Amino acid sequence: MAEHLLHRPGSTGEHHLQLAYGSTDRADRFYRDQVLDHLNPRMREFVARQEMAFVASSDARGECDASFRAGPPGFLHVIDERTLAYPEYRGNGVMASLGNICENGHVGLLLIDFVRDVIGLHINGRARVVEDALLRATVPELPVESAPGRRAELWVVVAVDEAYLHCAKHIPRFVPAPRTRSWGSDDVRRKGGDFFGAKETSERGF
Repeated sequence: MAEHLLHRPGSTGEHHLQLAYGSTDRADRFYRDQVLDHLNPRMREFVARQEMAFVASSDARGECDASFRAGPPGFLHVIDERTLAYPEYRGNGVMASLGNICENGHVGLLLIDFVRDVIGLHINGRARVVEDALLRATVPELPVESAPGRRAELWVVVAVDEAYLHCAKHIPRFVPAPRTRSWGSDDVRRKGGDFFGAKETSERGF
């Protein structure tokens, strides 16, 4: 059985839980039918029209971070079937995700279409941080943005290890509403201010 586990997608932990709870056969069907090591044509088309992504990363110690990225359709740029890139826009300057990637390149992306197809796509892979000019020299078809807040200084380039469907049955359907976005704004109010009252209650004194 141990030899069998070595050649299946997924982690040792999930394999052991599948054995413990009797879901190995179901998991094997999913691995066989849904998990790819590249982006097939339908996946590439799906990625190219998304306006948001959730990014999971961790540092060298395993401390985790989940972040959100958004942009106009095409901001997630498929370079080829095994590589995609997304821009890093001006933010709060903390660079938590980028810092994690510099220590530990493993990332997980979750793309969910809440509007049209109501389906999701997981992309797991190995990431690296590349300056805009360097990446553009080898990938000239990267989008050129005119809005100052959408001009990328850095890109995260992801080498795809796994790509697979996220089940549709619990994804809500949303109706998009018009909104004026303040890309790259340093206006505290436009960025959300102290919505959760953290500044009021912080005792760290940074």
